[in-house]
Amino acid sequence: MKKQLLLVSAAVVMALGAQTVMAQNIAIVNGKAVPKTRLDALAQQVAKAGRPVTPEMQGQLREEVIAREVFMQEAEKQGLSASDDFKTQMELARQTILIRALFTDYQQKNKVTDAEMNAEYNKFAAANGGKEYKARHILVEKEADAKAIIASIKKGAKFEDIAKKQSKDPGSGANGGDLDWANPSSYVAEFTEAMLKLNKGQMTEVPVKTQFGFHIIRVDDIRTAQLPAFEELKPQIAQQIEQQRLGAYQQSLREKAKVE
Repeated sequence: MKKQLLLVSAAVVMALGAQTVMAQNIAIVNGKAVPKTRLDALAQQVAKAGRPVTPEMQGQLREEVIAREVFMQEAEKQGLSASDDFKTQMELARQTILIRALFTDYQQKNKVTDAEMNAEYNKFAAANGGKEYKARHILVEKEADAKAIIASIKKGAKFEDIAKKQSKDPGSGANGGDLDWANPSSYVAEFTEAMLKLNKGQMTEVPVKTQFGFHIIRVDDIRTAQLPAFEELKPQIAQQIEQQRLGAYQQSLREKAKVE
């Protein structure tokens, strides 16, 4: 009786041990255990990419991990891991991962503060504040053509119709020369200077020459600049500061390195 109980106990222990092993592994492929940590790592990558790891996704990831193990075993069987190409690719991958870890660590230790983002936003507001102009223009290659267009408009021809037919600006020409709302600093200096002299509804009396050709400009409206709120731009500002700071860090490392 005691012997029978001992055998039963041994079987229970073995079963529990097998369950523990299977809990640590997701499968046994050709006698080799595939650890659950691989599945967890792959799931973390998917989650970081913004995709929810649903039970269905877990099943797909499990199949992916098992398939990788099958393919790796075959590659090992064929001796591909000993090839020079494989070793080169592994070294490049190692460098990439290590460098990424370096930059991530730097960014985590040098977080962008609200004060820094506010200062950057204030610079943006100062550069883009003031007045915004809703203007139209007609761009032609020759000054004589521009003068003829101005004369034609003064006689009653429609600015928008001429822009559609004759303007060389592919972006605005099809829309009757419409440049939409913009800060004066958006344009080249000669264009901006001429536009700022116009009131609402006025058109340039003489062609405006720039590097692109000759322009006839009309101002349709003027308003106080409509700037996005700080909270709206906060993510972009943070990213910009991070990139600038990381670039400076990379440059400093390069400059301090002794290269012979």
